[in-house]
Order: sequence, then structure tokens, then C-alpha cells
Amino acid sequence: MVNKKKETAAVAALDFIEDNMIVGLGSGSTASLFIEKLAEYAKQAQLTLTCVATSEKSAALATSLGLNVVDLDDIDQIDVTIDGADEVDAHLNGIKGGGAALLYEKIVAQSSKRNVWLVDTTKVRAHLGQTKLPIEVIPFGSTHIFNYLKTHGLNPVFRRNVNKTLLETDSVNYIIDIDISEIKDLHQFGSDLEDFAGVVEHGLFLDVCDDLIIGDDDSVEIVQK
Repeated sequence: MVNKKKETAAVAALDFIEDNMIVGLGSGSTASLFIEKLAEYAKQAQLTLTCVATSEKSAALATSLGLNVVDLDDIDQIDVTIDGADEVDAHLNGIKGGGAALLYEKIVAQSSKRNVWLVDTTKVRAHLGQTKLPIEVIPFGSTHIFNYLKTHGLNPVFRRNVNKTLLETDSVNYIIDIDISEIKDLHQFGSDLEDFAGVVEHGLFLDVCDDLIIGDDDSVEIVQK
């Protein structure tokens, strides 16, 4: 089962945690499992940890479990960030942002000495693009950005809540999900997106991951950059 694979990866990630570390906490279902395991481990091993969360949801979960969560601006650098990914390839490049936390995830990742990703075996791809790529955009002019993406054959879709209203990120922006299955040069594509006015961030996490933990039902594979 997928949940068992995620749990296996989450447990394996505890090996990257040491006393007195500053730990970045990712967002999403696998990251939430890790946060739960981390809280248990910290209590049992009597570890002193400081945590920085990549979303309000992760911060609330960690705090409720007794972990010390601080603002990113309160610390100099993060020792290790443990996060999930929606897709990852053999070069440890990935797509993230399924939980709409891509902006904060990328800021925390670039503030970390080491980035460890947790995935189950279903998230490993030969090529990125089976999962839609999220793009975070400011509300002003977002329809124009949407139309630009549409004219370029990227099949954009505004992400919405259950009640059909536009989803807002923690930074009060919108998410547009696009199809990049036909894109060959992801580095150039990411650079082009970053140059487009109104685009805050995209979910291509290229050359970010240092260690990949792939969880299976009863084993893990760890791949290093």
C-alpha cells in the first residue's frame, strides 16, 4: 500500500536527524508522516530541535505535536530539510507543489545545507511531466497569464477549492497547473517562467535534492546526488 511505502520512507529519514539541529519541515502527506515520526523520535531520544515549516498546515501539525517551530527569519541557516515530492527522476530533479506550498518550500530549500526528499515508489519517473506543474501567480493579471499559457499549448487550469472558488496559497496567490509532458528542456522552461511578470514561483525543483529516500513496503533505497 502507498501509505506503508510513505511511512517506510519517513522512518528512514530520521537517520538524518541529530541533536541540536535546525530542521526544515516539508508539506504534503509524506512530510506530515515524517513530522509525526520526528516528534515521537525527538521525545524518545530527548533531542533538542528547532523547526522551520514550509506551510501553515505543517507548522500547526508540528506545534501540536510539541515540536519547536520558529520563523525562517529567526535563524541563520537550516541544517537539513525533509520534504516530499510529487515526481522525481533519476537526476533527483522533481515537481513539487501538489499541496500549493511550492513558494515556501523553495525558499526553505535554498536556505538549507541539505535537502532530503521522501517519496514512495509510485513517484519515481523516467521523465518529469506525468504530474501537472503548479505555477504560483499573483491575482492581478492572472487571467492574462492563464491565456498566455493556453496559447502556448500548456493546457492551464486554475486550481480551485471544493466549493469551486479559486484556491489561495499561504502567501495569498493563485495556482495554475499546466501540462509539461512535451517540454524537453526543463531548465530553460523554468528560467522562462521566472522571467514572466506575475509568476511568483513554479514547481520545478531542479538541482535541489541532495538525498532521495524511496520507500517501498518493507525497504528503502537511498540515492545521493
